[in-house]
Amino acid sequence: MNFVKRAGLSLRARKVRTAVLLGIFVVICTLLLGGFLLQGATARQEVDAQRTIGVDVTLKGKGLTPALADRLGSSPRVHRYNPRLPIQAEGRGIEPLESNVPKPGGNRAGAKPQRPLALNGVRDSGLLLPFSYGSNKITAGRGITPEDAGREVAVVEKRLAEKNGLKLGDTIRVQSADGKRTVPLTVVGIYRDSMPDPSRWTPPHLLPGNTLYVPVPTIQQLSPGSADLAEAVFRIGSPEQAEQLHAEARRLLGTGAFDFRVNDKAYKDQVRPIQRVGTLARLIVRLIAVAGALILGLIVMLQIRERRDELGMLLSLGEKKWKLIGQHTVEVAAVALPAVAVAALAGQVAAQPAGDALLGHQESDTSPRSRPSDAPADSPEMRVQPSDLGKVAGIGLGISLVSTVVPGIGILRLHPRSILIDSE
Repeated sequence: MNFVKRAGLSLRARKVRTAVLLGIFVVICTLLLGGFLLQGATARQEVDAQRTIGVDVTLKGKGLTPALADRLGSSPRVHRYNPRLPIQAEGRGIEPLESNVPKPGGNRAGAKPQRPLALNGVRDSGLLLPFSYGSNKITAGRGITPEDAGREVAVVEKRLAEKNGLKLGDTIRVQSADGKRTVPLTVVGIYRDSMPDPSRWTPPHLLPGNTLYVPVPTIQQLSPGSADLAEAVFRIGSPEQAEQLHAEARRLLGTGAFDFRVNDKAYKDQVRPIQRVGTLARLIVRLIAVAGALILGLIVMLQIRERRDELGMLLSLGEKKWKLIGQHTVEVAAVALPAVAVAALAGQVAAQPAGDALLGHQESDTSPRSRPSDAPADSPEMRVQPSDLGKVAGIGLGISLVSTVVPGIGILRLHPRSILIDSE
């Protein structure tokens, strides 16, 4: 009789043992699938965190121009970047804020008046520290984006907007540094700076309400000649890429001194716990695979000892020993395949709460100060992928093979005569 058919008959004849074996396989496959689902969720969440949180590198130095910042920002390691080019300007038809405290000592004769507005040329205002960490918040409209490079737009502070009755879509005019050109700017956003007005006299351009954000090309129109950036912030995926970006910055800026600072606190607070969960998931998969093979190996070994009479009769009838091992392998594998299907349902139900408890808990522990406002806050979705089921099925069949072949070595040493004599 074909050993495959014999395996089917044996499973039907031993329904209780088959059910027990199926239950064990369901538990093993469910735990394996849960581990793979957790691995996939942590991998997706880590990629998302690298994109949205990342690591901020702040670069300062003499000779850092907008063109050099653009070249460095085009690196494949850089996800987002933001140069900042500040100037002082004077408005036309707009009344700047003034300090409520009298100026000490009065006006000195011959002192050169300072322009009252502080304009910051930026590419991506979301990367500015006050905006990314929440001390500045957009209350209407939007911030400056890379798409604004060819537009004459501005984001103004709420106090300045209220004093001048500005709203979205209004136009304000600022004068160039040499007084020869006036640029009209359309208000596309209004923000609120949490910093209160100073309690002592402060020059108008240093008042938080007189700070405007405009695209970098607009500053270049208003500021004659070439100007160095105050700083440039580059968001990269991980701290390991900072050294590579540093080498690129040194190649572009030369051997001159420049300040290169890496701020990876938010990354460590959010990504490192995710990585620890991923490591735990990989460890779980390995432990379950090894433990499953050992448990099923012991069960098969006990079954072989209990079925010595059956094995002796088959050997006496001329059955080959490798077919007896093959029969046990088919019996275990036939139980493993339906267990994968059951595990696919059970794993989906059990893995999502586990992911919420492990990964969601890690996010809730992160302090708002160390997490940017655009950081992901939702728990990861645990999705059953065909590749995960394929891995579970492959490991399940591997466990079946190991748990039957290793104990099956004892079958190779069996002799029909000794089995039948011992059973009498």
